[in-house]
Amino acid sequence: MPETLCTEIEIAAPQATVFAFLTDPDRIRRWIGPATVDPRPGGIFLVSVADKHAARGEFIEVVPVHRLVYSFGWEARPDVPPGSSRIEIDLVERGDGTLVRLTHSGLPNAQERAGHEKGWNHYLHRLAVAAAGGDPGPDFPPG
Repeated sequence: MPETLCTEIEIAAPQATVFAFLTDPDRIRRWIGPATVDPRPGGIFLVSVADKHAARGEFIEVVPVHRLVYSFGWEARPDVPPGSSRIEIDLVERGDGTLVRLTHSGLPNAQERAGHEKGWNHYLHRLAVAAAGGDPGPDFPPG
C-alpha cells in the first residue's frame, strides 16, 4: 500500500525567495546539489543529491510563489524509480516568513517513507538556512 509523508518548516524569508530556492538551479545547488529544472508543467526536474544520487521527475503544477507539484524518483533505485512518487510543496505566507508544507506521496512502503522523511527533514533545514541568507555548509546527508 502506498505511503505518504507530510512535513513542514517555517523559513525566515518571503514566499518569492523560498520559491526561487526551489526552482532556480543556482539556488538549488546551495542547499541540495546541482540541478537541471524547467519549472513549468511537463518540464524536467533533475537534481544530484549530495553529488551522489540522481533524483528525476517532471513538473506537474507550478503556481509561482505558492505551489509546486512534480513527480519524483531515483535513478538506479528500483524501489522508487524516476516519476514513481509525487511531491507537493505549498508555500504559505506567515508574517515576514514562509511556511513550507511538503507532502511526498506514492512511496512504496513504510521503510521508504521513513527514509525519505529523514532526508526531507535534513534538506528542508538546509533550505531554511540558505533561503534566509545563511550558508548551510557542506552537506553530510543522513543515513
